[in-house]
Amino acid sequence: MGGGYGMGGGGLLFMLVMAVLVVVPFWRLLPKFGIPNWVALAAIIPFGALVLLWVMAFRDKIDGGRT
Repeated sequence: MGGGYGMGGGGLLFMLVMAVLVVVPFWRLLPKFGIPNWVALAAIIPFGALVLLWVMAFRDKIDGGRT
């Protein structure tokens, strides 16, 4: 009667794998920019990865310049 709609086990597993594939690179890169690595979990929420990329791109301008 459900018609097979919804996420199911395969969809949930797919989303978990995609979340790991997005969070792990941020987890490794953020400390190099002086940002705690737990902030990488923000990449899970919509547009979170985009905001993190923006912060990483302009981090030197925010800090006043890095050497």
